[in-house]
Amino acid sequence: MRWRWGLVWVLGAGLVAGLGLLWWLKGVSDAGNAASVLGSVGVIALLAAWARRNGRAHSGADQVDEAAKDLARLVLRQWEEEATLRQLFDPAPLPVAWSDSLLPGVGDHRELVGDPVDCRADEPQNLARAFRALPRRRLVVIGAAGSGKSTFAVLLTLGLLRSREEGDPVPVLLSLASFDPAREGPGAWLRRRMTADCSALADTEAYGPTAVRDLLADGRILPVLDGLDELPAAGQAAVLTALNHGYATDAPLVLTCRTANYVSAVAQASVLAGSAVIEPAPVRHDDAVALLRLAAPPGRGHRWTILADHLRDHPEGPVAQALTSPLMVVLARSVYADAAGADPAELADPARFPTSAAVEHHLLDRLVPALYGRAHAADPGSRRWDPDRAQRYLTHLARYLTAQGTHDLAWWQLYRSVPVLTRTWSRALLWSLAAAIASAVPLLWTTAEKFSEGLTDNAPFPGADYVSTFAAMAFCMVCVAAALPRRGIPTACVTAACGALAGAVVLQIWYMAAGDLRLADVPSDLLDGVFDGTFVFLVVLLTTGPPVPPSSPSRASFTTRRWRRRLLHAAARTCGIALLVGAAFNVYWLFDDERPALTAVWSASLPIGLVVGIGLAALQWTRNSVTVNDVTTPPSSIRGDRRITLLHGAYAALLLSVLAAAVTLFLNRPVPPDFLTVMETAVQPYCISVGLLGVTLALASAAWPHYLAARLVLAARTRLPWRLQSFLADAHRLGVLRQVGPVHQFRHARIQHHLTESPALPAQRRPTEPSDTAPAATGPVEP
Repeated sequence: MRWRWGLVWVLGAGLVAGLGLLWWLKGVSDAGNAASVLGSVGVIALLAAWARRNGRAHSGADQVDEAAKDLARLVLRQWEEEATLRQLFDPAPLPVAWSDSLLPGVGDHRELVGDPVDCRADEPQNLARAFRALPRRRLVVIGAAGSGKSTFAVLLTLGLLRSREEGDPVPVLLSLASFDPAREGPGAWLRRRMTADCSALADTEAYGPTAVRDLLADGRILPVLDGLDELPAAGQAAVLTALNHGYATDAPLVLTCRTANYVSAVAQASVLAGSAVIEPAPVRHDDAVALLRLAAPPGRGHRWTILADHLRDHPEGPVAQALTSPLMVVLARSVYADAAGADPAELADPARFPTSAAVEHHLLDRLVPALYGRAHAADPGSRRWDPDRAQRYLTHLARYLTAQGTHDLAWWQLYRSVPVLTRTWSRALLWSLAAAIASAVPLLWTTAEKFSEGLTDNAPFPGADYVSTFAAMAFCMVCVAAALPRRGIPTACVTAACGALAGAVVLQIWYMAAGDLRLADVPSDLLDGVFDGTFVFLVVLLTTGPPVPPSSPSRASFTTRRWRRRLLHAAARTCGIALLVGAAFNVYWLFDDERPALTAVWSASLPIGLVVGIGLAALQWTRNSVTVNDVTTPPSSIRGDRRITLLHGAYAALLLSVLAAAVTLFLNRPVPPDFLTVMETAVQPYCISVGLLGVTLALASAAWPHYLAARLVLAARTRLPWRLQSFLADAHRLGVLRQVGPVHQFRHARIQHHLTESPALPAQRRPTEPSDTAPAATGPVEP
């Protein structure tokens, strides 16, 4: 943050020196202009104070303690709800025994990892005690596909949270699917993911600006990293190396991975320093049958008798081998839970199921039809997806995720499944078309008037020059922003300048074609257009971000919590923006030979600054209103991003309309216009068109418009349902999907891979779609 301090002082010194030189050369004849100079210097001093405050700001000890308590409460609530949906405690967790791995070379030295670990998954409190007994509280959980590693991670997280004492690290379960050690270190990734999954920590007024960083640095966060095997093979060893060298080796940590993948990663890198390594024992047949009987409704447990007898008589048979996997046990429960459904005794047919792979394929193949068929039969009058359509939609999602090389269904990245939205040039064409249409709507007013008077200005229709200008601006800014790194102010400046240049060039071409501009006037007019356009659009780009799909959604809500403090901050921000706008216009008029009175300049510029400042203060209030009661889910994430997108659009429309009117009037009048004149000009067609261009830029920089466009395209092509979030929520309740923060995942990678490889079902033209509020039955699937 020291760069802010230095940058502000350099700019301040340059401005003061320039003003002093101007004063010495030309003289200042009246007190008003002297006051303008002093006011500008005062604004620089305020900026310096802001830079110094932001450079030294950090969270206090009490704020960090409060963040840890609220984070523990939020994570416990989140995973208790998720465990309920997964039915992990209904009737009880599968009693899988976990103990130290016997594989050579996968664990660290015994002196570092402590005594051997021995625990059971159906005893979460014992899991917590066994973990706390580890000297460094670092653990690696390995096992075959479907062995219950993710379930172990959830149960361990709940056990640690339920028995947590003050000062204990807070377990936070995170998916490793988005970690790329080639682009960011473990600390940066953990901070980014925690801020995204636990959005309450973004409340800087409650926890300060460095709460997440301080919690990680002090070892008060226990990252439970699930799914190392979900990363590309080349990146798995890199993750181990990054954790060993970029993360404190004495900080608590839990990691899950498939056995073969972890052995390979260790061979290429090294063991996870200071970590014990455990793996599960096969599920006992008696335990599996006992759980299946308890899961069946009373009086229907006898349906498992034939299968139980077969397992006892053929302990090495295909179905017996398949049911040693916790995933297959839970799949069998989901497929055969209803007495009206298929009979589980069919699994005992050796002719039909000669191998364990055949049993597994059968259970995976029957999962979606069984869950959706049972739910539809339970409530035939509801508007629910039938099994065939659900299978087709889920198959498309599985193939999309596999093609992207991920297991995270992030709604803000769904646009990548639509090529026209993925490619920069085609996306720029779409947004430039949107800008042209938006800017043409208000200009139709003047078009009608000019056509009625017989004036066409040698153009296809009046206003075509501005429409094409705004389209060129949007196209250029989208392309430039996509090619530049996301670096805040520099990127915004370059993007705004390029957009202004493209618009100025197109507008000059129109003027020259109409004979309204001489060739000798082009350089100066072009320079003025670029300067004015950069100034106008830079403010919007700094507020909304570059016009490209963001890497993460925005967070927004509204609450009256700590409203007095928020109101004070909003008032200070509004006054600061008003002073900055006023100082900018005062500095501009210093260079005019006919300088107007001080009161005339401030009376016009201060109200404009207040309008701009109030809008920005409202945006900041909404951004910082996320509370600990706001659990981050995909629907809540979409609502928050949609809310901030619409607010950005309204703010951009207001800002650009007012600034365009102010700049036009200030440059073309011998004296500064009053505020009412500026506002009257802001509702003219041209200024409204500029404001709608700002709306286009705001939409292009947000996640929700891209998601909406992708969802509509995919629904029109029958790849996904029109009510996508309703469908995903239903699949989550039924047990096909799981939810990790703002993303969905298939409840197990085997389900995703099986659907990816399954043949596509033909599209069915059925208009019926279920409602968002339709109830759904639940069915467990091993995560």
